[in-house]
Amino acid sequence: MTVRHDGLSVTWFGYATTRIETEGGFVAYLDPGRYGVLTGDWTPIGGGNPKEAAHPRATNHRPQDADLVCVTHDHHYDSDGIRRVAGEDATIVVYDTVDPASIDRDVDPVEELPGEVVRIGEEEHLAVDGPDGGADVWSVPAYNDPEGPRADGQGNVSHPPGFGVGYRLAVGGTSVFWPGDSDALDAFAELDVSLFLANIAGTVVSTAAESAELAERMDPDLVLPVHYNTIEILQADSGAFAKDVAKRGVPVVLDEREE
Repeated sequence: MTVRHDGLSVTWFGYATTRIETEGGFVAYLDPGRYGVLTGDWTPIGGGNPKEAAHPRATNHRPQDADLVCVTHDHHYDSDGIRRVAGEDATIVVYDTVDPASIDRDVDPVEELPGEVVRIGEEEHLAVDGPDGGADVWSVPAYNDPEGPRADGQGNVSHPPGFGVGYRLAVGGTSVFWPGDSDALDAFAELDVSLFLANIAGTVVSTAAESAELAERMDPDLVLPVHYNTIEILQADSGAFAKDVAKRGVPVVLDEREE
């Protein structure tokens, strides 16, 4: 299904892939691709029935309609996914440290991507031209705290500081925040956010309880969880998360099945 919020149409395709479209026709994608969510090849964890999974059904999606594509870090870099969504004149924003040569998957170099590729630092702002006034993009530090709950006994984490970023977008007059693969950092609560795309799976990202607490502190107009139940390490009870957030007085919605 598609979530309607404050002039935006927002669709979660699975994994981290999220499509955002304004009423004026500006289209942005966050972290498109991987695990078959855009090729129609994804199957539920354990091989269950995709109609019953708390996750969008995979579709063979190749609209090439994006004006903007944002990539947070290596784990979410998928050159095929980007090509499936990027329009001919798209702006492709890729965090500086994303390095296809070090990725153990079949991906193309960043410089071979379509459109205009922009490398962005950890705390930068970029204005992107396009329909409906285009977009403003802010990168924000996003990581697992080496002294936090995702660290092992030696302080090793899957997403150390400097490995990835989150993105705050202003599109069609509405602010959207996607933290990427990160803990629920205190700094996120200070952001002015209308739509919060929340991690809820724990393991390598914030848990449902941590994101619910962050949502209460952030006080967005709407919370939409994404990036869960696609693969084994990202299993989550989205219904329980939604109830927790709602009890805190914050509007929340799920986007898991076709209408």
